Amino acid sequence: MAADNATPISIPIEVAYASPHQSWLIPLIVEDGTTIQQAIVTSGILDQCTAIDLETNEVGIFSKIVALDTLVRAGDRIEIYRPLILDPKQARRLRAEKAKQKK
Repeated sequence: MAADNATPISIPIEVAYASPHQSWLIPLIVEDGTTIQQAIVTSGILDQCTAIDLETNEVGIFSKIVALDTLVRAGDRIEIYRPLILDPKQARRLRAEKAKQKK
């Protein structure tokens, strides 16, 4: 049985967040086996953006929603999503009604 003194593998990732007035794209180097939540905490974005609450904000990798315990892979862009103000279907209905009224 070999001793486990292998050097940890470092991988490049990015953490992205956009508020209505500013956006962040934070490049990071993390160890292989890092979770999404660990990467977000390591990025420091939670200190910069107090509106982020990992209990309520969804997160994803390249627009695909994932769990906080998902392991990151080299090249991943972790995205932190803001809650929707209005359901997209409702927004379309409102636009259609408004367009009808203009006619």
